[in-house]
Amino acid sequence: MYGLNEYAHLAGIDLQVPAKLDTGAKTASLSARDIHRFKRNGESWVRFYLAIDTAHSHPIEQPLARVSKIKRRAGDYDPDEGNAYTARPVITLEICMGSVLRSIEVNLTDRSSFQYPLLIGSEALKRFDALVDPSLKYAAGKPACSHDAHTAE
Repeated sequence: MYGLNEYAHLAGIDLQVPAKLDTGAKTASLSARDIHRFKRNGESWVRFYLAIDTAHSHPIEQPLARVSKIKRRAGDYDPDEGNAYTARPVITLEICMGSVLRSIEVNLTDRSSFQYPLLIGSEALKRFDALVDPSLKYAAGKPACSHDAHTAE
C-alpha cells in the first residue's frame, strides 16, 4: 500500500526525491531542464540537468526510449493556435519505493513550479502493483531496495 506521496530513490542517479502518485495521470514525469537530444554511436540519447533543488548540478545522459505526446493543460496553450500536445523525451529509470524496485518510463519536463519533482502515473503504478490510499502520505517509508528487488517483478 502506498500513500498519495512517497519517497522514491532514483537508482543510477543516486537521488531520493518526494513523489506524487497520481492515478489520473498516465505517465511518469521527472523534473528536468536544459533537455537536449543527441546521437551516440547511431543511437538516440538525451542529456539533461535535474530541476530539483537538492540534486547535483552535473548533466545526466541516458538513452532515449521514445518521445511521448502529452496533452497540455487547459490554459497552457491558445486553442486557436493548436498545439494541444507537447512532445517530451522519455527515458527508462529504475525507481525504488519502499522495498520495491522497478524499471519505469519517465518523461522529462520542468516541474520546478510543482511541489513534487517526480509524478508517478498509472502506467508506472501498475508496474509497482500499487494500491494507493490518498489519505496516507509516505506509507511505504524510506526506499530500501536490495539488488534482487527486481525478482518480484
